[in-house]
Amino acid sequence: MKALVGASVIVSALLAGCATTPPPVAPPVPEPSPPMRPAATAPPVTLRPPALKKETLALLAKRKLTPITGQALNARASCSFRDETGYRGQLELTVRNATVEQLDARVDVPNRGSCQFRLADFRQTDTLPIVVLASQQSACKVSLWEQGSQITVAFRDCRAECGGDSVNYLWPILVDSQKGSCS
Repeated sequence: MKALVGASVIVSALLAGCATTPPPVAPPVPEPSPPMRPAATAPPVTLRPPALKKETLALLAKRKLTPITGQALNARASCSFRDETGYRGQLELTVRNATVEQLDARVDVPNRGSCQFRLADFRQTDTLPIVVLASQQSACKVSLWEQGSQITVAFRDCRAECGGDSVNYLWPILVDSQKGSCS
């Protein structure tokens, strides 16, 4: 019996040595893609706002706010403002189909310094639902959006655009889109 088992082991080993691996298979050749057709001019993009819960809508209504629409922002403002503490600013703004064409804003904070924002120093990175401009020299971002008849121009991480410690007192500029006034 030992001889039979030994012989079968030897035969198995010899057969295994004769086994060869199959030749490699070439990857399939992809079919050529159809030629590109020129893209049709797309209509203005309109995003569908997310469905909000009844509680959220009630809270917004209580505060006299409306949700941000998904429509392209169109705005024009040439205004200045000043409050009783001396905080003041000026804004020249033109946005057409969610593309900022003009932005020149200055905010002066009494005893703190001032902040200056010019379109030439920024590049537009987003259009919908919120327009975003990113500084080409710093981390500053300017965001614009519309809620109801109010347009908000907000600033984030804009220390380089501000003198003194005015950036710590920098608030968004609110524009009444119907009157063109700001605060």
